[in-house]
Amino acid sequence: MDASFLAHSMRSSLSTVARRRNSTICKPLACSNPAVVAVLTTRPKESIAEDLSGKSTSSSSVYNDNWFDLVAINHLSQSVQAATGIRNSKSGYESLVEAAKVASQNFNPIQQKEVIIQALERAFPRPILSLIKILLPQSKFAREYFAVFTTVFFAWLVGPCEVRELELNGRREKNVVHIKKCRFLEETGCVGLCVNLCKMPSQTFIKDSFGIPVNMVPNFDDMSCEMIFGQDPPASTEDPALKQPCYKQCKAKLKHSMKCSS
Repeated sequence: MDASFLAHSMRSSLSTVARRRNSTICKPLACSNPAVVAVLTTRPKESIAEDLSGKSTSSSSVYNDNWFDLVAINHLSQSVQAATGIRNSKSGYESLVEAAKVASQNFNPIQQKEVIIQALERAFPRPILSLIKILLPQSKFAREYFAVFTTVFFAWLVGPCEVRELELNGRREKNVVHIKKCRFLEETGCVGLCVNLCKMPSQTFIKDSFGIPVNMVPNFDDMSCEMIFGQDPPASTEDPALKQPCYKQCKAKLKHSMKCSS
């Protein structure tokens, strides 16, 4: 039932955007900074908490997930659990985080990427992915569509986000999703989980499923992130995210390619 619900939502969104293909998403802002063209106003509230890096000035977000959020979270969590073969009894976002931690504890980084890709393939029906790939080949419109779609339909996973402009191939495009404070990174509190269970598999899954490259650029200082549709990610040997040491107070207490700070 969950897969059918998500598939129906994706088909409805695709149909609506296709009818508006020639319309402008938003008038660009007349300034030199990237223009925000789509903002999702979600439900997080802030409370003072100690930063994972040891600082005392950050805040921890609290989410009041609605019914759609809970259905989507549960569906993805169940898909990850099925891919790992290890179930948990938790609920809501806590269940998804637990499934991710279990994957990181039982598989090496390469296997973690493969497991999450399998989970994503379970979560999103392949016929729907194939249809989207046919209807939205690599183009400026497709890149901007994916940015808006991610902002609107995946805030339950990554937190509040907005679409921004970036120069790509010599022209401005609204192809960037700016995640203000990544929910997954904040909840897991671990750089290794962010890189191995989100960034790397997501980049591969999106490129293989939709034919559009995406570069995910996390900022581990403020937990923000940018998804740049149409931009190839750097090679693993050159990606700064893969050389990032973990937080001093890593919640997961896992081993990464770089040792966690003590």
